[in-house]
Amino acid sequence: MRIKQERQKECLTVDQKKQLYSRIAAGDRIRSRRKQLGLTRKEMAEQIGKAEKYYADIERGYCGMSLDTMIEIADSLGLTLDYLVFGNDGREESERESDSIQLLVRGCDEKRRKKAVELLKIYLAE
Repeated sequence: MRIKQERQKECLTVDQKKQLYSRIAAGDRIRSRRKQLGLTRKEMAEQIGKAEKYYADIERGYCGMSLDTMIEIADSLGLTLDYLVFGNDGREESERESDSIQLLVRGCDEKRRKKAVELLKIYLAE
């Protein structure tokens, strides 16, 4: 059975291979978003009603998850299922970069935020 699955994967195009679900990649996306939001693994596990160890294993890609668990995680982190599973967020690179900048600045106090905006304006004016 495993050999048959491997042969099927060999026949896929590059675009089709990109659409295959990877537990490790999904776990990386989950971990990255959780950290962006400033949540601990324990807090996330509590939010979705799962044991902390199980949630940690999901982030590491050690185990799969049910569709219900995927939905709970996606909702808790403000992600779409398409992004969680395949990494497709349907946005342009510039939008993702803008979101990254906002997340960085959001964690700062007002004084540092103003300084960051000033520095960014100077940098972009060059």
